Amino acid sequence: MTDASKALRVFMVGPMGSGKSTVGRMLAGMLDWDFVDSDTEIEARCGADIPWIFDVEGEAGFRRREAAVLSDLAQRSKVVIATGGGAVVTEANRQLMSQAGVVVYLEVSVEQQLKRTGSGEGRPLLAQGDRGATLRQLMAQREPFYRAAADVIISASGGNARRVARQIQEQLSAQSLLNVAAD
Repeated sequence: MTDASKALRVFMVGPMGSGKSTVGRMLAGMLDWDFVDSDTEIEARCGADIPWIFDVEGEAGFRRREAAVLSDLAQRSKVVIATGGGAVVTEANRQLMSQAGVVVYLEVSVEQQLKRTGSGEGRPLLAQGDRGATLRQLMAQREPFYRAAADVIISASGGNARRVARQIQEQLSAQSLLNVAAD
């Protein structure tokens, strides 16, 4: 994949509740690109929601589906892709995203995640036990992967999705990571 075609995809990574979908949708609008949420795409292809997939196939089954969807989405151009919070745990996914596009890590505190994820409904990994403890454990496991994969790291704690999307757009332009004009 050439550097020019790599610059036609942005992968949003970060923990649940970091704003990947909201900010990604805003960024796509600013760039006049398509937006795809990988979790929504998995649900559409499977015909079932993510909690059901976890119940029936377990996390391993879900991760296989996620890898297939990310591989397909990496073939598209001019697209911002919001990934699931755990997409980075699979080395092949990290390599795919790094080779196929620009990876943006939305950094957020566990306290912000707790506020943003509410009761945790619809989030299988938060379905049982202490949500705060679970989020801290997930952050400890995944944060090194987010950082390692990231071309750009942006704090998403401020809560204003438009401002965060603008910061990403500015970083991408400043680092010459986009090869198309972003208005």
